[in-house]
Amino acid sequence: MSSIIEFILVGLMINFSGINKTIGIGDSVPDFTTINDEGAEWKLSDHYRYDYIVLYFYPAAFTGGCTKEACSYRDQNKDFENLNALVAGVSGDDYKNLAMFKKEHHLNFTLLSDPEGHIAEIFGVPFSEGGSIQKDIDGQSVTLERSVTTSRWTVVVDGRGKLIYRDNKVNAAEDSKTVIQFLTTHKSRKSCVVH
Repeated sequence: MSSIIEFILVGLMINFSGINKTIGIGDSVPDFTTINDEGAEWKLSDHYRYDYIVLYFYPAAFTGGCTKEACSYRDQNKDFENLNALVAGVSGDDYKNLAMFKKEHHLNFTLLSDPEGHIAEIFGVPFSEGGSIQKDIDGQSVTLERSVTTSRWTVVVDGRGKLIYRDNKVNAAEDSKTVIQFLTTHKSRKSCVVH
């Protein structure tokens, strides 16, 4: 009987320790470095010159919902620029796959590779084992593999490195519009504050 109780308590401790590691709205985001779609190093704190850094997590490049989401961010890129917001898509795909995805759909923003799920962990984004898909690219059949598959979440970090937005029920096709609405409201509230 006592071993069953110990087992339950250990399980609860593990669950609570996982919850404590997840940052909340208003918390400082730990700095991180990863690889972008060009194979170059990308560090979060290097982009604090922007008022907002939008990180949208998606399961896999070249899949239906992920392509719709990416294309909507592409099409609304000017709106994000007007809000002084940087957009970056994050997935477990290898950076070479991301480069192909970006080229195929003429994406005008950065894609980040998170092959171990470290960035996802920072924000509490669930992820599972990776996978692969077959895709015809430039007339050739290519197998695209990813180490992890992340859930579809979107977060926003402000220019001071604080988490100000998290959506864990993202509608792929509407995500960019939802984020623009949030940022527009947030910016107008900030401008109303008397210093």
